[in-house]
Amino acid sequence: MSAQTSPRSVSVVGLGPMGQSMVRAFLDAGVEVTVWNRSTDKVDAMVELGAKPAATVADALDANEVTVLSLTHYAAMYDVLGQATDHLAGKVIANLSSDSPEKARKGAEWVRSHGAQFLSGGVMSAGDNIAHPASYIFYSGPREVFDAHAELLRPLSPQEYLGADDGLAQIFYQALLTIFHPWLLAFDQATAMIDRSGHSISQFIPFAVRSAAAFPYFMEEFSVANQNGGWATLASLKMMDAGAQHIIDASEEVGVDATFSHTAQSLWRKAIAASEEKGEAVSTYALLRGDKV
Repeated sequence: MSAQTSPRSVSVVGLGPMGQSMVRAFLDAGVEVTVWNRSTDKVDAMVELGAKPAATVADALDANEVTVLSLTHYAAMYDVLGQATDHLAGKVIANLSSDSPEKARKGAEWVRSHGAQFLSGGVMSAGDNIAHPASYIFYSGPREVFDAHAELLRPLSPQEYLGADDGLAQIFYQALLTIFHPWLLAFDQATAMIDRSGHSISQFIPFAVRSAAAFPYFMEEFSVANQNGGWATLASLKMMDAGAQHIIDASEEVGVDATFSHTAQSLWRKAIAASEEKGEAVSTYALLRGDKV
């Protein structure tokens, strides 16, 4: 039988850096938290902050109506909750782990097949700093389930409910990471270029920050273009090809790996070839989207 629960109580399963941040956020907001993790040292660290330990996954599920999962991927959910499927009925699982949209949909179906409700979430945070002003969480799944538990989950980060599709939070989450990952690589290449050229990274950074202020303008402009087939003229594609070559030269002259720029250039060149063959401009957006050109 499940323990008597408080409306301000929650279980957290998975205590990596993100899971620990979630526990701290709940505790800071006065929420009673029960925790479970494979390695007990992480459980002990959270207990020192005021969390309650669960000896098993079943105990964590029994302790509260809502359990938040913070795991590496959805495969871990099956592994963890599979130990206690007979304790899922009547519970709410908020899986804030990262994975593909389709895996989130299949995970939701699996959880519901055991009698529990399900929400998918994508945590957009500055690293594991969920308290950062730029941090927020995408949620998707049944609106009534989100509305019923939004107040309990609110301490984690500002909430963005997207819709009923269980995969929708992951679509938006992974799309934003698609932007972020190349940025990380480009930043490494750029600062390596500065450093290997014998100049100061710290002197360069204010200009990088200043230039980044233009990114919202480009996103707004290109979003309109991409809703209409993408941004491209043959002249602009050739200009981007030439620009990529200049970046490659500047990097490789000082021994910096320009693999990322070579990849970008290959896309510009593919668009140029497609444009010349078709007799009209073909955008990189159309190529990446998989349009027939």
